[in-house]
Amino acid sequence: MNVVGGAFSASSSAATGGFPYCRLCYASSKSLISSYWKRGRRMTEFPSSTSATLSTSATVSDSPFPVEATKPKPQPWLIVGLGNPGKTYQSTRHNVGFEMVDTIAEAEGISMSSVSFKALFGKGFVGNVPVMLAKPQTFMNASGQSVGAIVSYYKIPLKQVLVIFDDLDLPFAKLRLLPKGGHGGHNGMRSVIDHFKGSRDFPRLRIGIGRPPGKMDPINFVLRPFNRQEREELDFTFQNGLEALRILLLEGFDKSATFVNSAKSLEQLH
Repeated sequence: MNVVGGAFSASSSAATGGFPYCRLCYASSKSLISSYWKRGRRMTEFPSSTSATLSTSATVSDSPFPVEATKPKPQPWLIVGLGNPGKTYQSTRHNVGFEMVDTIAEAEGISMSSVSFKALFGKGFVGNVPVMLAKPQTFMNASGQSVGAIVSYYKIPLKQVLVIFDDLDLPFAKLRLLPKGGHGGHNGMRSVIDHFKGSRDFPRLRIGIGRPPGKMDPINFVLRPFNRQEREELDFTFQNGLEALRILLLEGFDKSATFVNSAKSLEQLH
């Protein structure tokens, strides 16, 4: 039985296992296949002209499927807390940099048990950003020996090195995040800058410890432990510092600085 002016026929359908076909198409295909076999080519091969056309004209933009841009992997950050090693200096004002790093390590599940580059050292992630945490064990005035070695070995850009340290010129438990700056008389920062070949272009998080009372020697003051009230305020500040770090790494410096500048201390909330 012919359908549509003889384009399909029952007899031709039976010849191909019961499926109708177009006589013209079949004839053309048969002729094309025959010509390939005559030239000694396998049916699965493309003519060279077709291959050339495909290779030169098929581009990503021709694809019917959306192509996702490959996002670059986040570069690692080095987070350094400055302080002095040993029980004698533990929980003193001069060691708030160490304590801030400990807060970060605990919150993000990063082990600080290994010793590398003269520092207690740990690797992990904050969100999807790889981080290295370090607490130099060289004593404060030689902190740069450790920090400089880490930066040099891992080739970390200075803009991704955050140094955390105590600051006599800030009110107690106050935070300040800066993109760069000098050492401000802090010997640990002086050493770090020296080992960065004088470069001051790296971010720093300053933690206020206040001025010494009366005529107390600043050296004695920075080595004093905290009383109970100060400890509560400082622990609250560390949580603000932790949040500031997360914002810095995941959303950028400006948003983190805005958070730090607007964050209230525990004393202000009471």
